[in-house]
Amino acid sequence: MICIDNSEWMRNGDYSPSRFQAQADAVSLICGAKTQSNPENTVGILTMAGKGVRVLATPTSDLGKILSCMHGLEMGGEMNLTAGIQIAQLALKHRQNKNQQQRIIVFAGSPIKHEKKALEIIGKKLKKNSVALDIVDFGEEEDGKPEKLETLLASVNNNDTSHIVHIPPGQNALSDVLISTPVFTGDGEGGSNPELALALRVSMEEERARQEATAKRAAEEASRQEKGEEAQPQSDSQNATSTATEKPSDPMDEDDALLKQALALSMNIPGSDSSAGDAQMSEATNDDQELALALQMSVQDGSKDSSAPSDVSKVLGDQSFMSSILSSLPGVDPNDPNVKDLLASLPGQSESQQKKDEDEQHPKDDN
Repeated sequence: MICIDNSEWMRNGDYSPSRFQAQADAVSLICGAKTQSNPENTVGILTMAGKGVRVLATPTSDLGKILSCMHGLEMGGEMNLTAGIQIAQLALKHRQNKNQQQRIIVFAGSPIKHEKKALEIIGKKLKKNSVALDIVDFGEEEDGKPEKLETLLASVNNNDTSHIVHIPPGQNALSDVLISTPVFTGDGEGGSNPELALALRVSMEEERARQEATAKRAAEEASRQEKGEEAQPQSDSQNATSTATEKPSDPMDEDDALLKQALALSMNIPGSDSSAGDAQMSEATNDDQELALALQMSVQDGSKDSSAPSDVSKVLGDQSFMSSILSSLPGVDPNDPNVKDLLASLPGQSESQQKKDEDEQHPKDDN
């Protein structure tokens, strides 16, 4: 999982052309390198600022899906590093292939409000769950940010599988510096590989051009359909940001959509900052399965509601049938006012039926 800093600080131009664009290019290159080095590798992306942590793509090997979810990202707010790492770990925990080694790559280009202690707790949690962490430190340096990140690295590092890279401002793009580091090359692979980097750059640009063409075609298709049909309630821009994860082409994608909802909901906990992090993390990991299950059930319920009434409600609506069932039960008096109220409240009961039955059996009852 790659955690992107999309805070207000990313507008700065001290990295060319801007912090955000430099970061986006580096993320694209890392995604390309990871997905091409092994066909079974998967990469997911989340943002750590804005209105809260947002999972843009759960881990996937589809490079096109990864790149498209990064288009049109908005900048704003402050980076919430601990929440971002916790949600990234939650997404990794739900990976389909349990043989995959878990790794989080964090881009931190703005101030860190958390204390060292909170970062240490998060780091130990990652180490305990065998999650490696790579940190790309750029941008703001005040409030002891590099030292805080070093503390985080020290608490998670296990046999040098986690790394940190401090990149000062300058003409060198973030991606150019990262290419020669273990963040890009992975463990045990020496030095930079300019040929790979160049090949990746070309394939990224081709992929971007292809996506823009596809998006244009989709927009034209949508406008044609809208003339003949009612417009869909969800806007094109929403579709673009949530990417193909929302399309239920197979059961895995549906699970991805549910996970995204669960992750989004788990971030709406009030006061989700610094030292509350660890408690929140354990709650999130305990609750995520139940949450996903509840979401699944609510989705299923929602789909039932929209269709025709179910057989059960038809049966309940058949009052004479229900009366005969109730009267056959031991100890149940069908003329009991409570039983009558129950029958009256069942779906499919018309008011005239209720009135008629009540008049027959309770002529003096105003009810």
